[in-house]
Amino acid sequence: MLIVETAISLIALAIALWLRPWRMLGSTTLRTPEGPKRRVSPLVTPLFASLVLLPWLWALPTLVRMPLPLQLSGACLLVLMLGWPLAIPVLWIVGAIAAALTPALAWSDALSAIAWLGVIPATLAMLLGALIRHFTGTRMFVFVLGRAFLGTVACVFITGVFTQWSGHALTTEVDDGLALVARWLMAWSDGLITGMLTAIFVAFKPEWLATWSDHLYLPKPRSHEP
Repeated sequence: MLIVETAISLIALAIALWLRPWRMLGSTTLRTPEGPKRRVSPLVTPLFASLVLLPWLWALPTLVRMPLPLQLSGACLLVLMLGWPLAIPVLWIVGAIAAALTPALAWSDALSAIAWLGVIPATLAMLLGALIRHFTGTRMFVFVLGRAFLGTVACVFITGVFTQWSGHALTTEVDDGLALVARWLMAWSDGLITGMLTAIFVAFKPEWLATWSDHLYLPKPRSHEP
């Protein structure tokens, strides 16, 4: 099964790199009264924040012994912030850092984490986001509640079901039924965090969301002609 997981992750990485996502991190030149100034891409901040925080979330079950390991993904939020092409190589780096943080996490486990915690939920989030936008259009409420919150719950839980079906059990101390309940609850935790942060970013830091556009999602005021 590891070969299949690695193949899926490598194919996604190859497609993402073929799209040249590093162009989104390029600086831009702004014209000001004082002269032209170069501005670093605002996506640099969420990218580095993800590289700092996500590896600890992925490595948490091996760092803290719990009867039922707490495993959060964060991949759906990363797709909303960076877009799918840039999120995929970042998730590979996150998996490598998580493996380096703890000796208990073998590289084979890191490859499985890249697939099941990163690439697969991120790809599902991208596909679900495209479907939501196709059928509902560009609505701010749908973006935050449907795509960021409920969409994350659906993508993370579906991935969790396939993860368990593939033989990656949360723990040997509980049966499969209780493990599915745990995955369902953790999917809601992931969705709550993603939805809350997305709502905050939409209000205060929309430039941190590569999938957001004020021009598309904010309603335009109607002009009243005399």
